[in-house]
Amino acid sequence: MKKLLFFKVVFLISIIGVIVFSLFFALYVYDINKINKTSKNLANSFSISYLYSDSPLYFANKQTEDYTDYFIIGIIKIDKLKLNYPIISEVSDELLKIAPCRFAGPLPNNVGNLCIAGHNYLDNTFFAKIRFLEQGDEIDLYGIDGNLIKYSVFNKEEIESSDFSCTSQETSGTKMITLMTCNSVKQTRIIVQASEIL
Repeated sequence: MKKLLFFKVVFLISIIGVIVFSLFFALYVYDINKINKTSKNLANSFSISYLYSDSPLYFANKQTEDYTDYFIIGIIKIDKLKLNYPIISEVSDELLKIAPCRFAGPLPNNVGNLCIAGHNYLDNTFFAKIRFLEQGDEIDLYGIDGNLIKYSVFNKEEIESSDFSCTSQETSGTKMITLMTCNSVKQTRIIVQASEIL
């Protein structure tokens, strides 16, 4: 009788555990979908021609009302990964939730190393798939002047999360981009570097 009661208690606790886990998972998926929708709305609100005005400080419209102290500095597009996102001018935990952000370096398509940070979400949005890029793959970057420059991947590696040497601006006068995302399982950072195709 005691064994039967024990198994009933264990079964009840298991059911409660499954229900609680399911609720948390549903909330997580809802949050990710909301973030992705915000990012898509932001990207869709700017065609390439609409994005660029005479002012380099062209502010995003208020479709994303919670985020007002930033502006869009360009668009990153990687056809191989079906990736197409605006790039936000500065980086913060909140801004990283809606689009890739400039972490260090110049504005897009200027001399130097533009470092762009993006989240690595479980649903493969943002920079989750940059690990699939290989040497020679192309990255399109639209700058603040509306011009497109193509970049070719020359380096991909996994580094310690405390290693920021990839943000170095020593590029010998060339244009370069570094994509950065976290590997939350290993607590490391995945970086992909590309240089201008001349």
